[in-house]
Amino acid sequence: MSGSNGTTTRPKVLVPEKLSPDGLALLSKTLEVHEKKGLTADQLIEIIPEYDALLVRSETKVTAQLLQAAKNLKVVARAGVGVDNVDVPAATKLGIVVVNSPQGNIQAAAEHTIALLMSMARNIPDGCASTKAGKWERSRLVGVEVKGKTLGVIGLGKVGLIVARMARGLGMNVVASDPYASPQVAAANNVTLVQTLDELLPQSDFLTIHTPMLASTKGMMSTTELNLMKPGARILNVARGGIIDESALLDALNSGHLAGAAIDVFTAEPPTKDPEGTAAKLVAHPRCVATPHLGASTVEAQENVSIDVCEQVLDILSGAMPRSAVNAPIILPAEYKTLQPFVKLVEKIGSIYTQHFSNPSSSANAFRNTFDLIYEGELSSMTSTKPLFAALIKGLLSPISDAEGVNINIVNAEQLAKERGIFVNEQKSRDPSGTSPYSSLVTLVARPPSRPSSVSRIATEDVKSEKSRSQHIISGYCSDNRPFISRLDRFSTSFSPADASTLLICHNYDAPGKIGTVGSILGRESVNINFMSVAPASYGPGNKFEPGSGVATPDAVGQKRRDTLDGAEKEALMILGVDGEVKHEVVKELIGAGGVLSVSLVNL
Repeated sequence: MSGSNGTTTRPKVLVPEKLSPDGLALLSKTLEVHEKKGLTADQLIEIIPEYDALLVRSETKVTAQLLQAAKNLKVVARAGVGVDNVDVPAATKLGIVVVNSPQGNIQAAAEHTIALLMSMARNIPDGCASTKAGKWERSRLVGVEVKGKTLGVIGLGKVGLIVARMARGLGMNVVASDPYASPQVAAANNVTLVQTLDELLPQSDFLTIHTPMLASTKGMMSTTELNLMKPGARILNVARGGIIDESALLDALNSGHLAGAAIDVFTAEPPTKDPEGTAAKLVAHPRCVATPHLGASTVEAQENVSIDVCEQVLDILSGAMPRSAVNAPIILPAEYKTLQPFVKLVEKIGSIYTQHFSNPSSSANAFRNTFDLIYEGELSSMTSTKPLFAALIKGLLSPISDAEGVNINIVNAEQLAKERGIFVNEQKSRDPSGTSPYSSLVTLVARPPSRPSSVSRIATEDVKSEKSRSQHIISGYCSDNRPFISRLDRFSTSFSPADASTLLICHNYDAPGKIGTVGSILGRESVNINFMSVAPASYGPGNKFEPGSGVATPDAVGQKRRDTLDGAEKEALMILGVDGEVKHEVVKELIGAGGVLSVSLVNL
C-alpha cells in the first residue's frame, strides 16, 4: 500500500478489546496494530475509516452504522465462536469478510463440563462456601462417586465426544443420542448410541447437553423430558442457554426429582437480578452450581482464538481466502450475478433436508450421506458450481451439533464433506426439450445408504414405488432473485424460504377443517403466521422424475391429482412460515387435537 508521498504504508488493524499478545505479535510483523480499549460507539465510528481490519471479542458491537463508516475495512475478526455482536448481513453487503475461530475453545468447553460434573457430584461449591464461613459440615456434604454411573450425552459433536472420552476415563458408562453421529466413531470411543431421548433419559445418572440452538432444540428439555430422567439424576448445560427450560428445571430441583444441576449458560446473560425471576432463583438454588459462561474462558483458549483470527487477518489482507469465513461463499465476480440467488436457494434446500427429512427419532429417516445435486437450464452452462456445492454442504451441516460454530464456505466445504463421509454427485441438464417452466431448476436427491455414490442420471430412472419411498427429493428455483421451493418429496408446493425464519411443516390427511384447527392452536399461543402454503401429494409411485419439468410426468393415472396414494386417504403438507416460539407441547397438540400426522420445525 503506497501513501501520497510515495512511501509504503502498512495496513492498519484496530483492536478495541483485550486480546492475547501472541496473536497481536504475529500481526505486528507486517501490519500497523493499534490497541485502543474503552472506546465509545461514537469514538469507534469516528476513527474506523482509517483501518483495514477490526479485531473484536464479545463487547464491541459491530453495527451496520459502524460498518458503513468503515470505508477501508476488509475484514472483521471475532476472537471466539459466536458472531452475535457483528452485523454479518451488513458486512456481506459491503464486501467485508467476517471470520471467527470455531475450534479454539473446544477443549476448554469439554473440561469445564467435567469440572462442573465433579463439582456437582462432590458438593464442592457448597463445601467451599461452608468452610470459608467457619463451618465443618462433613456429614451434610456427602457426595456421590461417578465411577460406574451412566453419563447421557445429547449431541456427540466435537465437544460432546471429548466429554465422553473424559467420562470414560473416570470410569463412567457413556450413552449418547445424536442422529448425525457416526456409529463407528461412537463405537471406537466406547459410547453407546441410542435413537431417541426417550431411550437416553431414563438411564442417565448425569446428563450433559452439547447441541446448537435451533428451533427444534430450544426448550427441548422441559417438564416432560425432565420427568423421564430417573429420580436423583443430575443435569448439566455448557452449550446454549434456553435449551433447558429454566422454569421446568427449577420445579424439578424444588420437588427433589433432580438431585442437582450445573449451568454455565442462561436464556438471558447475565441473568436478571430480580430475586423473583426464574434465573435468579435457579442461580441461588442450593442444588444448582452456576458459572458465568466460562466454557471458553481459559488462557489457552484465548490464546488459540487470538492466534487463529490473527492468522486469518494476515491471509485476507494478503489476498488469500479465509478458512473460517462467516459470510456466504466467495463467488467470482463474472458469475456472481447468476449464482448469487442460487447459493441462497441451495443452502436453504440443504438445511430443509437435514431438519425436515432426517428425523432424530426414526432410524428409517436417519441422515443420509449420498446426494445427487442436479442443475437444469442456465445453471448447467456455468463453468464452476463450487459455490453451490459449498452452499449445499453448509445447509446440510449447519443444523448438526458436530458442525456448530464451523463456518462452512467455498474454501472448506469439500474437506468437510470428506471428513463426514458426504458424497455429492453434481449433474447438469441443458433441458433441450425446452419444456421447463423455470430458467433454472435445482434438485436435491438424497439416496438411501445402500446405494453406491456413483449413480446413473436420475433423468433415466423410473421412480418406482419402493425406490421413491427410499429417496428424498427437494426442488427449487429462483424468481426475481428470490429462492422458491417447488417440491418436497411427493408434495408439490411453491413458497419462498426467505419469507420466514422458521418453517412449521405439518403432514396431514387433506380434509376440511385442518387449516382452521392448526391456525387456531397457533393463534392461541401467539405464534404469528407469515405465510401458509398447502402442498398436495402430486408425485406418486409409478411417476417418472423428468429434468426440466419441475413436476411429475403422469403415467396411466392421468394428469389430475391422485385422490389416493397406495390406498390411503389424500395427503398434503401445510407449510407455514411463523414468528414466535413453537413449544413442544404445541407440536404434541397439533399431532393430537389438530389431527396432524407429523410436524417438523425448520430453523432458517
